[in-house]
Amino acid sequence: MKTEDKSMDISSKKLVAMRDAETVLAAGVNRVLIGPKSIVTPSARDFLAQHNIALVVNGKSNGAAPVAEKKSAYPPAQVTSHTSNGRPAPNPRLFNTPEAEAIKKEICAVGRKLWMRQFVDGNGGNISYRIGPNEVICTPTLVSKYDLTPEDLSLVDLDGKQVAGTKPRTSEIFLHLEIYKEVPQAKSVVHCHPPHATAYAITGRVPPNMVIPEFEVFIGKVAISPYKTPGTTEFAQTVLPFVKEHNTVLLGNHGIVCWADTVTHAEWYAEILETYCWTLLLASQLGAPISFITEQQGSDLLAIKKRLGLPDSRFDTSKMKECQLSDLEVPGSIALLPNAGECIAGKPPETDLEALVKSVTDAVMQAFEAK
Repeated sequence: MKTEDKSMDISSKKLVAMRDAETVLAAGVNRVLIGPKSIVTPSARDFLAQHNIALVVNGKSNGAAPVAEKKSAYPPAQVTSHTSNGRPAPNPRLFNTPEAEAIKKEICAVGRKLWMRQFVDGNGGNISYRIGPNEVICTPTLVSKYDLTPEDLSLVDLDGKQVAGTKPRTSEIFLHLEIYKEVPQAKSVVHCHPPHATAYAITGRVPPNMVIPEFEVFIGKVAISPYKTPGTTEFAQTVLPFVKEHNTVLLGNHGIVCWADTVTHAEWYAEILETYCWTLLLASQLGAPISFITEQQGSDLLAIKKRLGLPDSRFDTSKMKECQLSDLEVPGSIALLPNAGECIAGKPPETDLEALVKSVTDAVMQAFEAK
């Protein structure tokens, strides 16, 4: 039985925004008629597509209606239908839409938070947001994250070519772009250098998991990538083995990178990781063993994480084995856990301790016998 077409005519509107898209959905229609010169914001277009509501221009279905714009001071990019890689040609008009302006403000606010928390220094760190299929807003090079303004930001395509913005884009944008290409659900990437997390990165270690529930749910097992010169393609590609199953990666001898559905959430993950590493380092100074979450309790947390739609390598049952919840072992790619992380149920590892006690005892007995 053919579904009856129900249309709503909003062709008189010059700008179709998210509020209009919600009105269309509430009306229960499956087609919306727009004028040939109507502009549809990216968020409204995506919302309608998610609810299977077709955009119709002059009686012809058009799933990619024009994108909202305002007068731009930036030179237009060369207009082509697709790039040499088969992706849609970047649309510089996206850079000046109301949605983009809101994202720019959020990026600047997050930049200031990173600086205030001492996660970045000098002009370090970078932030980006994927606003379109081949368009990414990013921070510039050589600008402190505390001093960022919306006018400082740039628009690049997935190849790293800058198509809008007056200041040069960050030299480390390729790290972000590799993540966007590898993980379609990634909408924002934050790279920074929080001291306690970076302390793990420069020692080639990852923090043990199964200690604090919030960390287990939002981050969980952390990967560490090998060091390569920042800004290079080789550096950008070091995270590729990890980013599908980890939303946070330690960058060897460098810092961290996090991805999420929003700029703010990506920054949250940086905060959670840094506070966790800081807490572990403080606990190590108390002279008492760390109390670990049990396997069953860890399974409960993983269930929460799965419901939230967050990635975790432990969801792949084909990789599960004894002690999988706390055993972070990926040969050749992820560093060994600190000693405290080798136990999972509140007990410190005994094998090394017993060997140490035995060697000390033997040495003492040999000294007595020598006398």
